[in-house]
Amino acid sequence: MPPGADVPPPCEVPHFAPVRVRVGLLRSPRLVRHRRRAVAVGLAVTAAALVAAGPRDTDRSRGHPDRSPSARAASAATGERAALRARRAGALVTAPVRIADAATVRLLRPGDRVDVIAAEETATGGEARVVARGARVSEVPEPVEEGPGEGGALVVLSVPRAVAAGLAGASATARLAVTLC
Repeated sequence: MPPGADVPPPCEVPHFAPVRVRVGLLRSPRLVRHRRRAVAVGLAVTAAALVAAGPRDTDRSRGHPDRSPSARAASAATGERAALRARRAGALVTAPVRIADAATVRLLRPGDRVDVIAAEETATGGEARVVARGARVSEVPEPVEEGPGEGGALVVLSVPRAVAAGLAGASATARLAVTLC
């Protein structure tokens, strides 16, 4: 038997009428209404995903959103209003805190969020603990002439009243440091 002899002979495709789609079914008001809802839901989900993803600006420093004068003024005004409302409610107080490293304080700007860490030096070594989490920097005063026993730099933080008492106690017995949130 020669190769390819087991292939059946070709046959013709029978003739049939063309398939026609009914236009009226696709234009029914009910389907159009549901299509609009589907598009609206799709747009809402897309908008929520974009908001959740947020902007990804790589040229900004972490903790310092925008340094343009108008952006600083707007964020400072908004932050001051929120702090004023919280202070009126008795939730926040301003606490001046001396940070051991003056160079770190020069990096801070009003509106920044910081964690305050107390590093206690003991005979067995140093222990560190977080005294305040997410404290808002209210003010960074200009450095003044330091006395003989003073080091570091002063920063004013907005914190709850209980945290302010903890900060005052920790500053009496330990060296304080900050980290940007």
